[in-house]
Amino acid sequence: MAVSGSKDFELDVAEYIEEAFERCGLEVRTGYDSATARRSLNLLFADWANRGLNRWTIKQFSQTLASGVVEYPVGTITATVAASGSLTVGETLTGGTSGTTAKIITKPTSTSLTLTVPSGSFTAGETITGGTSSASTTIAANPGLSDVQSTIDILTGVIRRDNSDISISQISRDTYLTIPNKTTTGRPIQYYFDRQIVPVLKLWPSPENSTDIFIYDRLVRVDDADSAVDTVEVPFRFYPCLAAGLAYYLALKRAPDRVQILKAIYEEEFERAALEDRDKTSTYALPTYTYGFTS
Repeated sequence: MAVSGSKDFELDVAEYIEEAFERCGLEVRTGYDSATARRSLNLLFADWANRGLNRWTIKQFSQTLASGVVEYPVGTITATVAASGSLTVGETLTGGTSGTTAKIITKPTSTSLTLTVPSGSFTAGETITGGTSSASTTIAANPGLSDVQSTIDILTGVIRRDNSDISISQISRDTYLTIPNKTTTGRPIQYYFDRQIVPVLKLWPSPENSTDIFIYDRLVRVDDADSAVDTVEVPFRFYPCLAAGLAYYLALKRAPDRVQILKAIYEEEFERAALEDRDKTSTYALPTYTYGFTS
């Protein structure tokens, strides 16, 4: 017998919903059935965020610091522009009307730019100019902050100066509050991550130049399940956990007699997936010696 030769099995949102309903002994019959299941699926993703690290949701990001600027909103934004072709990745854009600045991270399409969080608000229709290329285009509107709001936490970070990375430590809100002079300048050695709806990174000391780069790993949200045809942003090893979790959430509303068994299956599947999701390192066993004995 021949094997398939394929390794691309993937479920979309509608298929996860169908699987979950079947585990509850039910069928998807109406549009409301699908809508309530998608709502439960998005709540399940929130539960995963509260349970700790999901390795596939760790994204590395870099923020070029500005001399004397202490606070930095975390993440990136997508801006719609008239044309992105002549602009250069890595250069800083400046709004001709607002004076707002932002750095270009990528150019996804001919009419869009991925930017660092702007220093202020761009004005709809204003001309933005690249600091390196001197190319100009117009921006359609002040970009939204959806990606910024996706950041759950910052895990670790370094300050890169002259191609050398120097560790920087995270401090608490209380510790940051008690720093007597937050405008002291120098190479930042500490940061406080203010986990608001739009999270903000606060550095100390205040950056002494505009060339240092803060490179950090951030934990981000899983993309929402907005449509039945969407695929779900989870790795293969989490497929059983997702199906089991959605079935449990639906049982709370539609099949109360199956709640306990489906909850137990979900917890077992999550534990198995989370165990496999850990970082792995080499392990060495060394003997210990005491006088006259080896163990």
